[in-house]
Amino acid sequence: MDAFPKILLDGYKNFMAGRYVEERERYRTLAEEGQKPQTLVIACCDSRAAPEMIFNARPGELFVVRNVANMVPPYEPDGQYHGTSAALEFAVEGLKVKNIVVLGHGRCGGIHAALSPEAEPLSPGDFIGKWTNLLKPAAEQINSNSIMTQSERQTALERISIRNSLANLRSFPNVAAAEKQATLKLFGAWFDISSGELWVMDQKTGDFIRPN
Repeated sequence: MDAFPKILLDGYKNFMAGRYVEERERYRTLAEEGQKPQTLVIACCDSRAAPEMIFNARPGELFVVRNVANMVPPYEPDGQYHGTSAALEFAVEGLKVKNIVVLGHGRCGGIHAALSPEAEPLSPGDFIGKWTNLLKPAAEQINSNSIMTQSERQTALERISIRNSLANLRSFPNVAAAEKQATLKLFGAWFDISSGELWVMDQKTGDFIRPN
């Protein structure tokens, strides 16, 4: 049997000697009383953009769903397998979260794939290609703009994707109802990996601004 990755075991030892010691009582409370996070974060599975690190969250503070390009599909109760929708259902109905944050980031590989439909699939199943088809209309519009540079197209679709996911969130009846009743709020944010800057989406205009 192959040895478990040493870097993970070393990380675990450091965790147990450091943060777990500091948070021991909190972990015990969470184990006994269950989790009660106030916020669901829908983020990308990119290893460089972990929400818990970006928001310096303590154990139990965030309920996190990660997928390629931090996307939310539209509401489709069709009997198929829907991982993101299942997690959303649990967060809204089971945990009663008060906030949902769609967190995008710079240099996103999934967004790059959406802007590169001519690229060869990574496998015969082309799961990434099918998934990023959620952004196909927006990607086609952006690619048709010859004035923008490639990096500008990338950033534009990263942010448009966040707005698209927020729109798809509102296609879920339970989300729409909770937002209307003011028991749930939806937010968008974009994290720049290279600079560490966080940009928050203005609720009225859809623009991304640096918070004070």
